Amino acid sequence: MSSTTQHARTTEVRQLELSIGGMTCASCAGRIERKLNKLDGVTATVNFATEKASVTFPADLTPEDLVRVVENAGYTAELPTAFRKDGERDGDREDPVRSLRQRLRVSTALAVPVILLAMVPPLRFPDWQWISLTLAAPVVVWGAWPFHRAAWTNARHGAATMDTLISLGVTAAFGWSLYALLFGSAGQAGTGHGFDLTSGRMDGASQIYLEVAAGVTVFILAGRYFEARARRRAGSALRALLELGAKEVAVLRGVREVRIPVADLRVGETFVVRPGEKIATDGVVVDGSSAVDVSMLTGESVPVEVRPGDAVVGATVNAGGRLVVRATRIGADTQLAQMAKLVEEAQNGKAAVQRLADRISAVFVPIVIGLAAITGAAWWAAGAGATAAFTAAVAVLIIACPCALGLATPTALLVGTGRGAQLGILIKGPEVLESTRRVDTVVLDKTGTVTTGRMSLVAVHPGDGVDGDEALRLAGALEDASEHPIAAAITAGARERAGDLPPVEEFTNHEGLGVQGVVDGHAVLIGRPALLEQWSTPLPEDLRLARKQAEAAGQTAVAVAWDGQARAVLAVADTVKPTSAEAVRGLRALGLSPVLLTGDNEAAARAVAEQIGIGEVIAEVLPAGKVDAVKRLQAEGRVVAMVGDGVNDAAALAQADLGLAMGTGTDVAIEASDLTLVRGDLRAAVDAIRLSRRTLRTIKGNLFWAFAYNVAALPLAALGLLNPMIAGAAMALSSVFVVSNSLRLRRFTTATGR
Repeated sequence: MSSTTQHARTTEVRQLELSIGGMTCASCAGRIERKLNKLDGVTATVNFATEKASVTFPADLTPEDLVRVVENAGYTAELPTAFRKDGERDGDREDPVRSLRQRLRVSTALAVPVILLAMVPPLRFPDWQWISLTLAAPVVVWGAWPFHRAAWTNARHGAATMDTLISLGVTAAFGWSLYALLFGSAGQAGTGHGFDLTSGRMDGASQIYLEVAAGVTVFILAGRYFEARARRRAGSALRALLELGAKEVAVLRGVREVRIPVADLRVGETFVVRPGEKIATDGVVVDGSSAVDVSMLTGESVPVEVRPGDAVVGATVNAGGRLVVRATRIGADTQLAQMAKLVEEAQNGKAAVQRLADRISAVFVPIVIGLAAITGAAWWAAGAGATAAFTAAVAVLIIACPCALGLATPTALLVGTGRGAQLGILIKGPEVLESTRRVDTVVLDKTGTVTTGRMSLVAVHPGDGVDGDEALRLAGALEDASEHPIAAAITAGARERAGDLPPVEEFTNHEGLGVQGVVDGHAVLIGRPALLEQWSTPLPEDLRLARKQAEAAGQTAVAVAWDGQARAVLAVADTVKPTSAEAVRGLRALGLSPVLLTGDNEAAARAVAEQIGIGEVIAEVLPAGKVDAVKRLQAEGRVVAMVGDGVNDAAALAQADLGLAMGTGTDVAIEASDLTLVRGDLRAAVDAIRLSRRTLRTIKGNLFWAFAYNVAALPLAALGLLNPMIAGAAMALSSVFVVSNSLRLRRFTTATGR
């Protein structure tokens, strides 16, 4: 018995999510992951993009043990609130974006005069080089501190990244300048800072490279700042999702209503929901009847009729009458909280995308460091002297200093995202771009994405001898007294075709069936056929056929009768956006296979798919089912993009290889996505993928030419044919080329020519 208990204790596992700080590239995430997984019974996944570590660990380990392992690896880790000790608070970690912004601003202000003095001779004055040293020193030491710290951390673990090369290049340039000023001739008054095209066997002690050290620091800081700012919003989908719920609730205490925070609501308590208010939590209707708009959670465009005994879901909107609801689930047990968990799991399941520059530098950096050491040793062995040998080695480091390499991604991303914003396309970060290249299937949510998401009148089917306009006028007048969304669609259609509507008398609402009243002296009855049958006015054969045809097309059929006879059938539906068919053709032209995904019924989905030219349809799925549908497509070997706009799409957007949210949708869908389409036009999805692919090609071109500049010049520097100042100029020229190439993205136009 005791051994069984002991076995259960040792196999018990817990799970938590650590917030990781100090990661500068994907290799850092891999290093932390390996360190955590070395612990017995620990399974860890580290996501560089979201700066989170999802860890499953045995009960004989504490969360503090995990934090200690991460800190011993040279990084920081923060426990979630549930695992913290009393007194620990959020926000103890330094905000990386604010820190980088501060370093960038100060370093730029100090570096600009240094660069101008070095490159514009008329600006120089006696002892200008000492002023340059004074200005450059804080930039090299304090401004570049994140690179030095990361390089030291990597060195302790036998690794080298771009931070290593940046730190070495900046330190070498500054160190040599300091040597030339203190022990060479560069510090003498009137020094002209001249240079030869080659270093040869010159001593190089008259040359300073302070502008290189300061300039490289500023450029790389700028790139890191923009990347950090883009990553800052990662994971905010969960916050946006949870904020959708009601903040306060009117609880019934006896016969009195008391407003309290939703967090204070308890299971079993009853609360009141007035028309237009959000339902505070999951529950069961105790009193009242209404239409509830559940599109935010289920994607269904038609509101759901509820009456006593029916279940309702928190965060849905009461679109009709007053409801009294008994709470059945609160907090983490609600459907809204479960959807938040779905989004979280989908985000954690995404592998972090390896940065293109990191992949290149993984090989490039060690080679350059080794080449610089070999160059110095070879010149020393050739009898050129220590100064000449060090000059050649410095030239190798400076020409290889990855300023352009570091600018390749952020500059193209900035120009591409800026142009995208002008066109209503928001790209969240560089990791998004690689996904657009690989995507072969695009899943389109129906409601609010392909369709308008609003009910509207699509057809009037009058009976024999009945004037359709007259039927619509009487129906619109009666429905004008109702608050139901279908009634609003009929009223809007009637006003559009008939103008002013007559007044209504003796209006009566039949719960879940329809309405009746007197209009222009006619006793009018509107609603489900079942309501007409209760009043012994069944539909004739022609109207029964019209009703079946409407329902087969996925439309909602509403029967109209007056003076004891059924007169017409009105068809109401969520209409397809006029640009959706064109957008589907555009997606096919990009080599993508479109799939329609919806929570609506099969008939409605097929009807919409046929209108816009989609053959593959997945219908009648709940939010969790949408995630499963995306997973099934991925399991078939497809790379899936998902386009959606509602809360019900958020988890699927996060699960997909590429998530595109319509900006006309909910905040949570936008936050869970990789691309946001502000225009609310599905054609923007075509433009978003085109722009993303164009931006990715630009980044690759930038990386190639930045790398080619350095590779071509490295042999010249090693052979002493390149003065370090020329090396610095070449490095700066490669940066100019990268920026100019990125600016070409400003000429991108949409498929419609904008």
